[in-house]
Amino acid sequence: MVRTRGAIESTFQRLARPTILAASRSARLRQAAERLPVTRKVVDRFVAGETIPDALYAAGVLRDSGRFVTVDYLGEDTTSIDDAERTVAAYLVLLDALAERDDAATGVRPLEVSLKLSALGQALPRDGEKIAYENAHTICAKAREVGAWVTVDAEDHTTTDSTLSIVRDLRTEFDWLGTVLQAYLHRTETDCREFAASGARIRLCKGAYDEPVSVAYRDAAEVTDSYLRCLRVLMAGSGYPMVASHDPVIIDAVPGLVDEFGRGVDDFEYQMLYNIRDGEQRRLADAGNHVRVYLPFGYEWYGYFVRRLAERPANLTFFLRALAERR
Repeated sequence: MVRTRGAIESTFQRLARPTILAASRSARLRQAAERLPVTRKVVDRFVAGETIPDALYAAGVLRDSGRFVTVDYLGEDTTSIDDAERTVAAYLVLLDALAERDDAATGVRPLEVSLKLSALGQALPRDGEKIAYENAHTICAKAREVGAWVTVDAEDHTTTDSTLSIVRDLRTEFDWLGTVLQAYLHRTETDCREFAASGARIRLCKGAYDEPVSVAYRDAAEVTDSYLRCLRVLMAGSGYPMVASHDPVIIDAVPGLVDEFGRGVDDFEYQMLYNIRDGEQRRLADAGNHVRVYLPFGYEWYGYFVRRLAERPANLTFFLRALAERR
């Protein structure tokens, strides 16, 4: 009997995903993965290199194809002020370099960077939130100077209240600042209503962390249903929805919502990950839509890489095929 795509997805989410995400927290597995030559081959599928020149080259290719970019300097769970300051310095250099590639824009900005507040010091035991706010403010000020945008990424649910509080404070000065809401969290529909009413840019994604059932939907179909409810709230609001999904069910629902709520091409965008469903990205862009590609780079790629493996059966299959080819 042939299993349906939905059944495979549900089984993957229930059984494989928690195990894979557990691996993202293992220092021993990280060290082993970094030593495997085959890992580099697969990482290159998801990560645009380790240096700023690598990121600029990949961003240039995407911009030349008519797509927008949001560049993420990989890193999270910073444990020292020095590490946080190095992350800020990297973003400042990156923003200057991106500005040399594209002229400053008004309206929808083709260039953006994505930040994880944990990489900016959020979890530091003393004044972590204050340090993260100040570091994010520095990056936002540079982005404003060069005509780029910033979006604050979501992390696991224990950081959500802190992250959204920092975002609210930053938006009093940088009203174009975006943030990420994760549809698998029970709270997200309420958060969408708040930020949609305030006119915020919201990247809506399904969610990439292993969360307990007490705070998150665990079934794939329930997550999709929650995403569509949240997306409807964002489309009905006064903000700028960023539809971050590769799911055909969600992508197919977007045109109807756009028509229903009278949105034009500059009133929302699609977002997808680097090198995932590239053909679909090009199709949407060629049809006149704004399509932004999440472009990660840097040496701290392991956590991001494992979360990508945990998102879709196809990603894990790609990795296992590469392992088999090595033999």
